[in-house]
Amino acid sequence: MSSGILRIVGWVVALLIGAFYGVAGTIGQAFRLGPVPLGLLLATLGSAALLVALRTLTGDRVNALAGGLGISLATYVFSQPGLGGSAIVAAPSPGMEWIPVVWTVVGPALMVFVAFWPSFSHLPQGTTESDEARAAAHVR
Repeated sequence: MSSGILRIVGWVVALLIGAFYGVAGTIGQAFRLGPVPLGLLLATLGSAALLVALRTLTGDRVNALAGGLGISLATYVFSQPGLGGSAIVAAPSPGMEWIPVVWTVVGPALMVFVAFWPSFSHLPQGTTESDEARAAAHVR
């Protein structure tokens, strides 16, 4: 297989995995343990970890964009009422309306943040004292 086809397959897989995380996060984001929005925290941390892993392991920004797009699309689709009029995600309890709003913004925000974070791999490494000592010893 050519390299281009493998990259496209990687993007599709990243999109599907992102959609899986988006579905899980959309369903679980409303869980609270007392006043703590534990579902939102876990969904955000899991999604951030997924996108960072996609970017880091592949070295490709498009994989992080595809994963974030999967999260965002799944959040949108599963937040809409179905054909029968009922929504998969229940309405938030009074006083907690901010939780689904935050979850709606988290996916796209993480996608942009992770995908467009600058790459520092091309910067030259700084020299240390031991490097300078080795270079001086080598010259002698």
